[in-house]
Amino acid sequence: MILRDPVHGLLAFESDEALIVPRLLETPEVQRLRRVRQLGVTNLAFPGAEHTRFAHALGAAGVMQCLLRRFRDADAALPFWQRVSSDRAQDALAAALLHDIGHGPLSHLFESVLPCMPHHEAWTDRLLLDPDTAVHRALAAGDPGRPARVARLIRGEHELPYLARSVSGIFDVDRCDYLLRDAHATGVRHGHFDLDWLLRSLRFGPPASPDDAPPLAVDGAKGLVAVEEFVLARLFMFQQVYFHKATRAAEWMIRTALALAAREAQDGRPPEGLPPALAAAARGEAPSLGDYLELDDLVLWQALRTWEANPRPELADLCRRVRARSLFKTLELFGPQRAPEARERALAVARDIARARGLAPEIYVGLDVADDAPFDEADQPPLVAFSKGPPRALTDVSFLLRRLAGERVEKVRLLFAPELRDDIVAALSP
Repeated sequence: MILRDPVHGLLAFESDEALIVPRLLETPEVQRLRRVRQLGVTNLAFPGAEHTRFAHALGAAGVMQCLLRRFRDADAALPFWQRVSSDRAQDALAAALLHDIGHGPLSHLFESVLPCMPHHEAWTDRLLLDPDTAVHRALAAGDPGRPARVARLIRGEHELPYLARSVSGIFDVDRCDYLLRDAHATGVRHGHFDLDWLLRSLRFGPPASPDDAPPLAVDGAKGLVAVEEFVLARLFMFQQVYFHKATRAAEWMIRTALALAAREAQDGRPPEGLPPALAAAARGEAPSLGDYLELDDLVLWQALRTWEANPRPELADLCRRVRARSLFKTLELFGPQRAPEARERALAVARDIARARGLAPEIYVGLDVADDAPFDEADQPPLVAFSKGPPRALTDVSFLLRRLAGERVEKVRLLFAPELRDDIVAALSP
């Protein structure tokens, strides 16, 4: 199978090992990812962000193929039991393709609506291990142990740590694809990095003992700049795209609407069009796998459209505003205002203003805190290997990564209905 991809060019899954990819693509669970946007509602801020988790899954599998070739180019000195066998390669390709198969609609906002709703990682596990799913049967064809192995690999568990880190690690195939794909779709040039050079710079470092598989390392003479470029790309994408104020406002509004709908269901008045999975979660029950798989972006958008006629005015109003892209405004808090106590005081002031204007304060005013660590040594980044001397930590040889290590990018914003902006800005201005 050969596919044209806007990010990686031709994706060719033609070898005997790679045939597992087209076999998995035929399953309805993978096809469902065509109906789940990769970036949720980010298209409200970046019109080109219409790509799906299906495209991302294929891209991650394509990156895995390149990575497997690099492993095999560099593993001549390894004993055969520490190399990538054909079975291991198939497991890795399947894990790359299926790592997001349990993802819910509208990106990550869906997971935080109801506390009893499992996260997408748990749904991925269920999908892979349930013998009644088509994806399980496709994985198990000819090898009954493969579904469990692929599930463990997606969780970052494998006897070869370097293979586990390729699926769940700081430079894993997931990040390598989504940064480039999201940058391409949004038109944000800051997200680009040299993937080919980064992969080419990978090598195996010295193992902790002769019985241990070697860790991945970066060639110090060639790869350090590529690693720094990757980390900066991730930092800039969070700043410019993933934390964009319009995206965060839309997510907060939809999350609030879904919570209101769930509350109506809990009070015995389930709104028309409430998806069965959400209805079950509102009752405190775990949704069935079948009901969960019926959820996609189209289903939730249709529910929001239906709720525009809901008798509860706040729910109807939120849904109408989202569909019309009449999004809440934001006020970013800086310096001392970002401290926990100060931000809560600002939230209280803004909600008092909403209450005085006759608007429900918890619905029409919110506090959004978005944060991420662009480079965290707890993620076990690879070492830097040199032709002479011992390998060193990335922070030992990179001034940039040393400064970024452990730092968090944080944006703290008040969100509020547009009609409240003037009063809130005036009340909170220094």
